[in-house]
Amino acid sequence: MIGTDIPEHLAGAVLSIDLDAICANYQILLKTLNGVPSAAVIKADGYGLGAEQVGKALAAAGCTIFFVAHVSEGVRLRAALPNVEIHILNGLAASALDAYKEHRLVPVLGSLGEIATWKYFCADVALPCDIHVDTGMLRLGLPPAELTQIADDPARLQGLDVRFVMSHLASADEAGSPQNGQQLAAFRKARAILPMGIASFANSSGIFLGADYHFDMARPGVALFGVNPTPEKPNPMRDVITLNARIQQLRDAGPGDSVGYGAAYSVEKPSVIATLAVGYADGYLRSLSNAACAIIDGISVPLVGRVSMDLITLDVTNVAEEKRQPGQWAQLIGPGNPVDDIAARAGTMGYEILTNLGRRYHRVYTGAPT
Repeated sequence: MIGTDIPEHLAGAVLSIDLDAICANYQILLKTLNGVPSAAVIKADGYGLGAEQVGKALAAAGCTIFFVAHVSEGVRLRAALPNVEIHILNGLAASALDAYKEHRLVPVLGSLGEIATWKYFCADVALPCDIHVDTGMLRLGLPPAELTQIADDPARLQGLDVRFVMSHLASADEAGSPQNGQQLAAFRKARAILPMGIASFANSSGIFLGADYHFDMARPGVALFGVNPTPEKPNPMRDVITLNARIQQLRDAGPGDSVGYGAAYSVEKPSVIATLAVGYADGYLRSLSNAACAIIDGISVPLVGRVSMDLITLDVTNVAEEKRQPGQWAQLIGPGNPVDDIAARAGTMGYEILTNLGRRYHRVYTGAPT
């Protein structure tokens, strides 16, 4: 067990991150892939959980290929993981070409302009790159017109050391979406034009769409961290995080009293209100106001009133008095109250909950070495 950042006795809450669970989720995905290997996407600081710690754990579990979004993320990860492949999803940063070479980072090229820039930069020594094809998401990647230009003039790619040819699914978490099949057909067409390298298509949810989507290498991200990649079915992944906050103070309340900013919650019967030192500055979203719940001594208790910057309030009336004293813990996220449930109550998705987790928590890493 390794603690980082804010010491526990100075923090109002503790965020526990189970690295063994992350590695177990990686193995669950490999089993689903049935022999197809998998990289790991650990962008946004490992989806808010610490890219270096997560990366080291996954590398120890056998993962050798990692994707991040920005060059800066790649540089930082390289310092922690000197012997893995690191790919940069957000295209080629022309102002940082030397950084790719110095830190052995592989750019994901998504336009003819990026391909030409990288080809010129690698004129003396071919450095690895990936090619991203837009199959219908209309973000990054070669659009159909540019893919056609490559088909008409394959010399545009001459001399490039292409590691991956890839695309990204837009609706994989909706298994019945017709867009999945449309993108699959578009990727197969692109693969006929770009047969080099390794084909990579499936993200976390795409892995569960079946073997047709697996190709040569998968690229899961959020499923590694316990978010359900199959929202229409039970979550096949293990819970990864637990967030516990201490009770700071208690208030007796009665009919006619109100709680928090804007009197957004009105007390209807004699109640006990507990205040905890967590708020939207810690990534506990304001949209959870009057919507979330916590668990104390196995009892679900509602959040009442608005989430403020540094504090939230819970109605702990139904908790035994000896279990609701100042200094005792309430579980805000964890078993029985997982990330996906919190996200649903906030009207968002697990990605946003994870990536907003604040830096004022005492962070504890359990399981695999960091």
